[in-house]
Amino acid sequence: MQAKKRYFILLSAGSCLALLFYFGGLQFRASRSRREEHSGRNGLHHPSPDHFWPRFPDALRPFVPWDQLENEDSIVHISPRQKRDANSSIYKGKKCRMESCFDFTLCKKNGFKVYVYPQQKGEKIAESYQNILAAIEGSRFYTSDPSQACLFVLSLDTLDRDQLSPQYVHNLRSKVQSLHLWNNGRNHLIFNLYSGTWPDYTEDVGFDIGQAMLAKASISTENFRPNFDVSIPLFSKDHPRTGGERGFLKFNTIPPLRKYMLVFKGKRYLTGIGSDTRNALYHVHNGEDVLLLTTCKHGKDWQKHKDSRCDRDNTEYEKYDYREMLHNATFCLVPRGRRLGSFRFLEALQAACVPVMLSNGWELPFSEVINWNQAAVIGDERLLLQIPSTIRSIHQDKILALRQQTQFLWEAYFSSVEKIVLTTLEIIQDRIFKHISRNSLIWNKHPGGLFVLPQYSSYLGDFPYYYANLGLKPPSKFTAVIHAVTPLVSQSQPVLKLLMAAAKSQYCAQIIVLWNCDKPLPAKHRWPATTVPVIVIEGESKVMSSRFLPYDNIVTDAVLSLDEDTVLSTTEVDFAFTVWQSFPERIVGYPARSHFWDNSKERWGYTSKWTNDYSMVLTGAAIYHKYYHYLYTHYLPASLKNMVDQLANCEDILMNFLVSAVTKLPPIKVTQKKQYKETMMGQTSRASRWADPDHFAQRQSCMNTFASWFGYMPLIHSQMRLDPVLFKDQVSILRKKYRDIERL
Repeated sequence: MQAKKRYFILLSAGSCLALLFYFGGLQFRASRSRREEHSGRNGLHHPSPDHFWPRFPDALRPFVPWDQLENEDSIVHISPRQKRDANSSIYKGKKCRMESCFDFTLCKKNGFKVYVYPQQKGEKIAESYQNILAAIEGSRFYTSDPSQACLFVLSLDTLDRDQLSPQYVHNLRSKVQSLHLWNNGRNHLIFNLYSGTWPDYTEDVGFDIGQAMLAKASISTENFRPNFDVSIPLFSKDHPRTGGERGFLKFNTIPPLRKYMLVFKGKRYLTGIGSDTRNALYHVHNGEDVLLLTTCKHGKDWQKHKDSRCDRDNTEYEKYDYREMLHNATFCLVPRGRRLGSFRFLEALQAACVPVMLSNGWELPFSEVINWNQAAVIGDERLLLQIPSTIRSIHQDKILALRQQTQFLWEAYFSSVEKIVLTTLEIIQDRIFKHISRNSLIWNKHPGGLFVLPQYSSYLGDFPYYYANLGLKPPSKFTAVIHAVTPLVSQSQPVLKLLMAAAKSQYCAQIIVLWNCDKPLPAKHRWPATTVPVIVIEGESKVMSSRFLPYDNIVTDAVLSLDEDTVLSTTEVDFAFTVWQSFPERIVGYPARSHFWDNSKERWGYTSKWTNDYSMVLTGAAIYHKYYHYLYTHYLPASLKNMVDQLANCEDILMNFLVSAVTKLPPIKVTQKKQYKETMMGQTSRASRWADPDHFAQRQSCMNTFASWFGYMPLIHSQMRLDPVLFKDQVSILRKKYRDIERL
């Protein structure tokens, strides 16, 4: 009986296995035949059956950018830069670079000249864009002749491309395409501050820019075309056109910590793009030294969308004054808004509040040339909670260096619309003429890229600002340049005595007499014999500005500028030069003047009175670096130099304006004998000039015209005068190095 049961069980198990193999094999063959049929239709070849895996209907797909799905092999070998360039873009010229989308031949012939299209009738232009165009038209790059131009700028307002904005220009696509010089945007520069609109705020400017370059605010690294576009800061409509306020750092406080460690005050977006970071700021706010204040109270329907924190946030927001926070904070948080850029960025720079950037993917302004690690803390939105501990760990020396750099960058590149525009143009010019482009040191160190013209020299040692960086000593010789305007009729004339006094200086390398007199050049034998070369050259056009031309005859970096009636001894010349060697970037000299604000007339005034301070050292007896000749000739506009030439006056004032604007420092006055003023006034060659009341009135007028062009008053008052050691001390005269100065 037991045997029968065992046989029955074995038979049943065998039957079940047979049925299982039969039906399972049938299904497998059917599915295989369907796959083979499908493969046949698509021309695909599949491997052997034992390579197949079960197919799940909702299997996870591999993370591969859509533009790489066609070629999976490229995933391994493609670089991050190539991935970014391969991504889709709102710009059709996404892969444009200077080499592929810019015609360099337009710049080779006439240099870097910029043409602005004439404004079309009926076209509205916002004030901010008018300021941009005015800055270009007032620059040394501007040309009114399109055939001379290397770069073209639209007169159509492209700043605000938000369709909901009242400044939005409609039908811009057709208007741009109708321009006869458009040429698909080649060699064109488009300025833009706002792009896209609610709700996604894309970077689409609303028309095909073709091969044009973008100078754009809030541009992302994804859409930024390196070495082609220029990232500019977001600035308000109230941003000054020229000049601008100086930074708020008046002195370096040690230690550099302020009342608040980290501050922010601004809108909080409850939903949509840009809301994540600002909605999370309350996690970091501690109400003591970290004040991160937000408000929901903006927009028409804010009450409909407010959350549980809105009322509490709004109350806290109203307690603090923003400017008080700004001026008393060490670090300022700069989170993204709806767009990547924010007004808080420039506000923090000006206030010497170190920006803490919290805007992932933002290509920072002028990042091509500015090293932002020297002036800001670059944070990550995903690591918001780590920000307080990170900034608390920064050493005080580093904080002071960061703060000082914010002030330099603000005043050099961001304090006015003009500086933003000129920085943009200079960056583009450096790309075109790479062989003389500025290096990182020039852009990131005082006085900055706008005042250091690479056309002058490609060697930093030829400029007066980098001797310490290069470990160089200031020049040991000078060239005396004597400006002669009266005929040579007697061997006792002051100009000949002055020439001999300068020639006897141990530091004099040569003397150049600039003959700006209407009479012919004197014969060579009329000039006295000296131990140094004397070169007489005829002034170009006999105008005042010709005394500051960058003559090739000047072989030394130091220039001793002299009027023909100046009375100086060799000892005075020697002492002034030794002082200048300690201040090679400044004007060092004897006759001083000052400026003041006249409240009754609401204008700047000029005075020659001997007072306890001064702001100018006249170039009738002064030493400065010869680079300022080049800067005077090539940086200043023709309108100011023409004014000087027409008046035959004010050239010394203009040079002082220029040098003070560059250095942000006053000139240096050295010891002056008491009778200098009377002696100078008694000379016949210039007595009429100094006694003429029109001469003084002209100088008053010049002061205000110059200040208007610079956009502010660059002259700085000083109460410092440098005398020789032991000057007037009660010791033996034999112990004094410059003993003759006391006898004069």
